[in-house]
Amino acid sequence: MDFTPTEAQLDLARLTGEVCGKLVTADRLRELDKTAVRFDEPLWASLAETGVLAAALPEAVGGNDFGPLEQSAILRELGKYVAAVPYLWSIVLGAGALAAFGTEAQRDWATRAGAGSVILTTALAEEQNWEPTKPTATATEADGGWRVTGAKLAVPFAAQAARILVPATASGRAAVFLVDPSEASIQVTAQQVTDLSAEYSLEFTDTPAELVGDLDNGAQILDWLLTRAWLGLSSQQLGTVERALELVADYAREREQFGKAVGSFQAVAQRLADGYIDVQGLRLAVTQATWQLSENLPSAEAVHTAKFWAADAGHRVAHTVVHVHGGVGIDRDHIVHNYFTAAKHNEFALGAATDHLRAIGTLLAETPA
Repeated sequence: MDFTPTEAQLDLARLTGEVCGKLVTADRLRELDKTAVRFDEPLWASLAETGVLAAALPEAVGGNDFGPLEQSAILRELGKYVAAVPYLWSIVLGAGALAAFGTEAQRDWATRAGAGSVILTTALAEEQNWEPTKPTATATEADGGWRVTGAKLAVPFAAQAARILVPATASGRAAVFLVDPSEASIQVTAQQVTDLSAEYSLEFTDTPAELVGDLDNGAQILDWLLTRAWLGLSSQQLGTVERALELVADYAREREQFGKAVGSFQAVAQRLADGYIDVQGLRLAVTQATWQLSENLPSAEAVHTAKFWAADAGHRVAHTVVHVHGGVGIDRDHIVHNYFTAAKHNEFALGAATDHLRAIGTLLAETPA
């Protein structure tokens, strides 16, 4: 097991960090918080222009054929800057799934997404049950095609997307469908979420849809999507809490109370030390899960472990950052507010800590002694 970053990982992380460093300032984040849709279009265009979007896609759709390691490196950098862009949903999940399982026409959407000319997204969150492997939406065959009926919650960038990947149950089996969000039979409603990111609820009523892959491998495609979604959220969370810990450490060194830096007080120092341990634990969990996935090794348990750490450790670090900052920590104009809300979003997206502990328990129970 070798956790040494690849050259491509280092290069893509550096490039992503340089692009974000120039465009994502504290003023820019405050500006985005006041917009109707929290989407940083100039940053997205710059990531496309510099080749970051296409880099980790297969060569068949215009990419460099990199994989989970490189995608995780990019997501980690985006998390450090709490970047308001749909890289996980459009590139890793949308374009990645269509490149791997789609028809030639569907793969064209992946090519266009990698070029930044369209946005794709994926509707993985379920309305009534967090368990996303059992889609509550249904799909039926009609007139030589498919129709989807049901609801989805918290769909990122749905109103900005050209196509949405929608899991649904068809003939008693999980399947994934490609849907045009401009269809009149879809009701798209903006939702207000913790970090004000662009998320929407969707209502499908007999909506035309294209099957991705076939019914025999529908469950495989959904598992592919969920595995990368959980790991992607964990990678973003790693970047977010890494940078948040740096911000609070700097503050604890500079802020004085009773003539001493607050970081010199034992209680504060202990919380910062605990935060450091949490970040190291999350980094190890994400690195191991990403490596196993990149090597095509069984990775379900490692991915759920990473998402558990992203939720559990992310919760503790986020609250430490706010508490140590004191009053300014709850000031919505202060930059740490963005890191707190981003960490809370990543904590609960597609299952909180308890959900992933249950998933790990199920996997262990199914493993022969």
